[in-house]
Amino acid sequence: MVQGYVVKGMTCAHCVQAVSSELKGLPGVEDVQVDLPSGKVMVTSEQPLDRAAVAAAVDEAGYELVGGEPQ
Repeated sequence: MVQGYVVKGMTCAHCVQAVSSELKGLPGVEDVQVDLPSGKVMVTSEQPLDRAAVAAAVDEAGYELVGGEPQ
């Protein structure tokens, strides 16, 4: 299952790494793809992710989840 989100505040490769690392730590997450210019983050997981858990992981990385819904 792939879910798309928008993360605010990412400006460099380090930002992408920080967000990817936190999201990959969530249970069931298999892959994370980040498009830096748009802030879009595509998360592939075994099952739907809880939006609050995704927001908490993004917050832990130092950024803000501002949009996106399961696709």
